[in-house]
Amino acid sequence: MDVGADKFEESLPLLQELVQEADFVGLDIEFTGLRSNLSGPQQISLFDLPSEWYLKTRQSVQQFTICQIGLSVFSAIEGEANKYIAHSCNFYLFPTTFGILDSEFSFQASSVQFLNQYGFNYNKFLKNGIPYMNEEQEKKIRHDILTGNWRVRSSPDKDQIKVVIDQVTRWLELAKEGDWMTLPGITGFQAFEVQLVLRQALPNIWTVLKDEGVVVKKVSKQHRWYLQNTSCDRESCWKENILLSARGFSVFFQMLVKAQKPLVGHNMMMDLLHLHEKFFRPLPESYNQFKQNIHSLFPVLIDTKSVTKDIWKEMNFPRVSNLSEVYEVLNSDLNPTKNSGPEIVHASRCEKYVETKCPHEAAYDAFLCGSVLLKVAHLLLQKIYHIDPVPKSSFPQYLDVLAPYVNQVNLIRAGVPKINFSGPDYPSIRPPILILSVKRWPVVSEQQVYHTFQNLCKFDVRRLTRSQFLLLTNKFKDARNILKEYRDHPTLCISLYRYWRHSPNVNCLLQVCGIVTAWALLAFILGRSGP
Repeated sequence: MDVGADKFEESLPLLQELVQEADFVGLDIEFTGLRSNLSGPQQISLFDLPSEWYLKTRQSVQQFTICQIGLSVFSAIEGEANKYIAHSCNFYLFPTTFGILDSEFSFQASSVQFLNQYGFNYNKFLKNGIPYMNEEQEKKIRHDILTGNWRVRSSPDKDQIKVVIDQVTRWLELAKEGDWMTLPGITGFQAFEVQLVLRQALPNIWTVLKDEGVVVKKVSKQHRWYLQNTSCDRESCWKENILLSARGFSVFFQMLVKAQKPLVGHNMMMDLLHLHEKFFRPLPESYNQFKQNIHSLFPVLIDTKSVTKDIWKEMNFPRVSNLSEVYEVLNSDLNPTKNSGPEIVHASRCEKYVETKCPHEAAYDAFLCGSVLLKVAHLLLQKIYHIDPVPKSSFPQYLDVLAPYVNQVNLIRAGVPKINFSGPDYPSIRPPILILSVKRWPVVSEQQVYHTFQNLCKFDVRRLTRSQFLLLTNKFKDARNILKEYRDHPTLCISLYRYWRHSPNVNCLLQVCGIVTAWALLAFILGRSGP
């Protein structure tokens, strides 16, 4: 089911009910870009500590925006053993343009091409996207609206407001008290915006929002005063309605946070960064503060990438490269619990995915996340009980077996493979760092070193000294292969990096200590030989 700005507010009560009754919620997000084309030290690297990775990625999150969020709400069907129903929704989003809010964001050409390849509807994103704002933006808008300092600032809105005021002013010249006119086609928070401007500009009118549009009525100044102070439609009420409409998807985000349901994604680190930045607060500079904030918003996170990475080798499943392939393997005969695992059905109005595969459509990927979670959890449960089918399988049981993976979110290209949102990060389990010493080359760059080895294996390269470089890979076999391949190379000497042996800082310190010791010894000898 697709939800745009025109249907969002009427969908909110149903969405709130679904989330409150859910066992868990699958999530996927599509962006206008993934990562800025940074160079040199700003590029993410396997050498990065999680805090360094966060600060680099934070810049990209601030540059790009969300174009589509997919949620798949999973609920166990009462009275039916191990059967779940999934309500899957696509939400097209577009940043709120209201008052002082006029966000800037970038498009990355590769991301646009990628989404186009899978049929992404940019018209829905640009023309019917649901507005949203974070708490800091909401605070500014609320203050401006409630104190009367609010102004229309975006050019399209100014043009529309000017046309409306001219239209109403011409009508007022001929209208009699009690006459009314309708301004059709103005909906959402823009309808409240138009009313606010008209009421401020024209003291002898009153406005009401109806299904057919904004209704403008000519009234006396006395009647206007009465309506402003006694009507259930008085300004203090509908100014709150303006804010509610301008907040848009952020209203549902707060519902999701309040429900405290397990949130399930696949490689969901970028999703979490954007959720924080776009709907909660601007990303803090502190990595630890970011972790604390996310954990308070979503106490139970499950990244199916982290879960399946551990299970895949143990089960001897074929290699996979994306979420769709993971789902296909778990639905094939390769899965020993295929026929006994949980049954998943699509809710009415969400049957699109029954027969149709829509990879990289956010709601479809969110559905895959939830389905993969249930199937993997059942597989883990079967391994514990050593029988299939497992008696009385339930979601609480699944959560128990998934406990080691809760709040462990996969991290791509960093010094650690995952982030722990409920405690300290685990130490790195990456292969050891290698040191390359280059002989008889006058000038060597990191790029040259990278290209030298790229056909054999992929290494991240970092300069240590003028002729020494650190090499790091995420595969142990690559580290072993390159040590073997270059064991007797005449110009490229590769060995394991040892901090106390190879660090320039340590060597400098040892040299200084050696000099100081030598001078002290010399002074002692000269002192002994003196008169």
